[in-house]
Amino acid sequence: MTHTVHPYAHRLGIIRDWKSKWFSKTPAQYRENVMIDSAIRRFLKKRLRGHYVTSVEIGRSEKTVRILVKTSRPGIIIGRGGEGITKLTKEIEKVVRGIKGVEPRVIRLDIEEVRSPESLAPVVAYMVAEGLEKRQTFRRVLKQTVEKVMANRDVQGVRIAIAGRLGGAEMSRTEEIKKGRVPLQTLRADIDFSREVAYLPYGVIGIKVWIYRGEIFSEKQGAKK
Repeated sequence: MTHTVHPYAHRLGIIRDWKSKWFSKTPAQYRENVMIDSAIRRFLKKRLRGHYVTSVEIGRSEKTVRILVKTSRPGIIIGRGGEGITKLTKEIEKVVRGIKGVEPRVIRLDIEEVRSPESLAPVVAYMVAEGLEKRQTFRRVLKQTVEKVMANRDVQGVRIAIAGRLGGAEMSRTEEIKKGRVPLQTLRADIDFSREVAYLPYGVIGIKVWIYRGEIFSEKQGAKK
């Protein structure tokens, strides 16, 4: 039997870095930090749905939590004169205060713009979810999305899988579309992966996206070649 691994976690320490960067001296402090990270990520996933967020990175000093949100549409989150970012920071502070047994922390929120969003799995997954929620036929959505992704020069392969009551059918099933190469076992392969859910009147449809953007070699390997 094979074991399914997460494409991001599978490459940690090789071509990927951790999305939470901090160190704790005691088990109690570690527990608190994990609870805060988990609460912040859950809140931002719900609050920023539809804002084309690609990743949330968390780092901390002694009493400050620094959050870096990467998105392809920073203007929507920041708002006029930074109103949106101030409001969001206060909301995150409120979420942290609501955790039992955790001291209040100072939140610093930064927004970073990412380029070529069509080559990023979270954005592509939301594009599919958006198409399905607009009641478009799933085959058309998959085909159009794959064509958009493959039009990007950085992308060498894409695979999209959806599962659920497709087309409103009584029995759920899985459909998949693939174009190009997606080498999941190659550790130096730069594969971006994301999950998303489309909310429809007859239930939810799960979406998985894999995007292959070539291989990453270390500087030493490049010098040898």
